[in-house]
Amino acid sequence: RRTFRPAELCLWLFSLVAVTVAFLLSAERDGITFAATLIGVTALIFVAKGDPIGQVLTVVFAVLYSIASYRYAYYGEMITYLGMSAPIAALAAIAWYRHPYEEGNREVKVAKLTGRGFLLLSLLAALVTAAFYFILRALGTANLEVSTLSVTTSFFAASLTFLRSPFYGLAYGANDLVLIVLWTLAALENPSEWTMVVCFVIFFLNDLYGFFNWGRMKKKQSATATENTEKI
Repeated sequence: RRTFRPAELCLWLFSLVAVTVAFLLSAERDGITFAATLIGVTALIFVAKGDPIGQVLTVVFAVLYSIASYRYAYYGEMITYLGMSAPIAALAAIAWYRHPYEEGNREVKVAKLTGRGFLLLSLLAALVTAAFYFILRALGTANLEVSTLSVTTSFFAASLTFLRSPFYGLAYGANDLVLIVLWTLAALENPSEWTMVVCFVIFFLNDLYGFFNWGRMKKKQSATATENTEKI
């Protein structure tokens, strides 16, 4: 059974209205960018509730976002979302379906990331970032430094989501802030890209809610669990 709190419905509707208004006010309207933002904000509300459907929608968003990024020579975004975020989201959808909180409930079981797990994740993030820096530089990626930083935050966010950690929301929030800067730089040259700026401002609000709600989910699950919280 799927229930949304009134606050969640308000957040979702506000998000849809905000990106729609930004699209309508844009001098140059881009349908792919608009579709990506609508699907993206819808995905986030499901992810915030720990519903695997959110990960399926994230895959669709990643593909559309990659197309928008390619057209503006943000090859880092294109490669990151198409080659990393989309596949990890697909794997996360499978992992979430296989780890429900309880039988008959689509809410995913929250896991705890250990210190060892975090160190390993940080090492992998450093290696991925270093590799991507040289790849993106060779491709002549626009705003190289910001694009490279986006790779780091995206890797952390996607990985923490796959690992079912509540801290995914903070990682995605950090990624949103980086992308707000990145797309603001693009919007200064092409006003149609302000839609993407608004998109990631809205994403930031949704990801903060996701972090808050996953903390609530973890507390609820811990109170009713018959076994200790799974550690990764």
